[in-house]
Amino acid sequence: MQEHTVKAFDEDITRLRGLIAEMGGLAEVAIQEALDALVRGDDALAKTVVQNDKKIDALESEIDRLAIRIIALRAPMADDLREVIAALKIAGVVERIGDYSKNIAKASREIGENRKKFEPLTLLPAMAEVASEMVHDVLTAYAARDPALALEVIATDNKVDAFYNSIFRNLVSHMVENPATISSAAQLLFVARNLERIGDHATNVAEMVHFAATGTYPADDDS
Repeated sequence: MQEHTVKAFDEDITRLRGLIAEMGGLAEVAIQEALDALVRGDDALAKTVVQNDKKIDALESEIDRLAIRIIALRAPMADDLREVIAALKIAGVVERIGDYSKNIAKASREIGENRKKFEPLTLLPAMAEVASEMVHDVLTAYAARDPALALEVIATDNKVDAFYNSIFRNLVSHMVENPATISSAAQLLFVARNLERIGDHATNVAEMVHFAATGTYPADDDS
């Protein structure tokens, strides 16, 4: 009986990890496609990103149900309980990452032909690539229970912040010099802010992964 219970628990945890990986993969694609839609002015692709967010939401709901079921039926303890709780929290954060990508896609549809006038369009895809890599790496860290990789993800957030600061300064200067483009520039600033938040959320996941693997949260770096 005990062996059956352990096997069933292992199967549930494997399923939970698989759902997190699937959800994270969809979030990565959403980031990339949202930026492609922005750069190319592809409204059809932007619409697809918005529609596909429902798949991410559905996976979050499935993860929530499974995690609650595991806690109720398997009564996990110590390391196992930390992993289940981390999965619950991670699913919520990844769902927010999907929402940020949806926001970017919606903003893309509002910018119109003015997108060709903005220098930050050369920086936003690079910023998105770093943010997407953070999401990919933190989910790899979760799957491998790798606290060292989680710490690397946390350190990478500085790059995303640097991109945001550069884009912010550029767009504010552009708005001052070209008042007629304020609306479009504000949409691009909104895009940059959403990418910055994706980096922050990937950092939050990395902290949860570190906790799940070690039982401790990373030390704050106030330098």
